[in-house]
Amino acid sequence: MLFQIFDAFKPRLHDSNSKVSQVALEAMHKMIPVLKDNLSPVINMLIPAIVDNNLNSKNPGIYAAATNVIQALCQHLDNSLLLQPFCTKAQFLSGKAKQDLTEKLA
Repeated sequence: MLFQIFDAFKPRLHDSNSKVSQVALEAMHKMIPVLKDNLSPVINMLIPAIVDNNLNSKNPGIYAAATNVIQALCQHLDNSLLLQPFCTKAQFLSGKAKQDLTEKLA
């Protein structure tokens, strides 16, 4: 069930319409404290959707929302669940996104 929900939700996280992406990130931020470690089966699918484009966005609303989501993940999920997906993404990112994710890893 969780996979079906997030399979449908994931494309909204990197929608071409910036308002849709921002609202999706804000919704994700609200979901994380509720779902917590129950997100573990979908975390490898979510991290790229959250990070790609959003952490390097020139739109301050999207960047702030993506940063809030990453912060919420770090606060509410077991850090061992985040280590591998964060490392994998940090390898291939550039700019501000790489710096932000590397700081979270540290």
